[in-house]
Amino acid sequence: MPTMLRPVRVPGTGEKLIQELAGAASTGQDTVSVARMTAPAGWDEPGQRPEFDEITYVLAGHLVVEHDEGQVELGAGECILTRAGEWVRYSVGPGGAEYLAVCAPAFTLQRANRDV
Repeated sequence: MPTMLRPVRVPGTGEKLIQELAGAASTGQDTVSVARMTAPAGWDEPGQRPEFDEITYVLAGHLVVEHDEGQVELGAGECILTRAGEWVRYSVGPGGAEYLAVCAPAFTLQRANRDV
């Protein structure tokens, strides 16, 4: 029988709101996570070299994804795939951003391998 999923707030960096719909924190699922992110203007986080692939789809605003060879700027309706083992760092522009993140395997803080 299908299961209705309810978002669970997951701690993030700074004032970013993370609402996980499926994943390790919300459903105990380890293979994939789906979360909606709401980041205020000027938000950024430390770089990371995650142990998961991540598909990020921008719903509104402007997202910047830095990587070892430069950066990619995304607007509403654009999507990016980052691979496990690649160094990445996310930030948003002056208008903030809302976006979806799908991670496989599921996001956990330990798998993110954030810079210290």
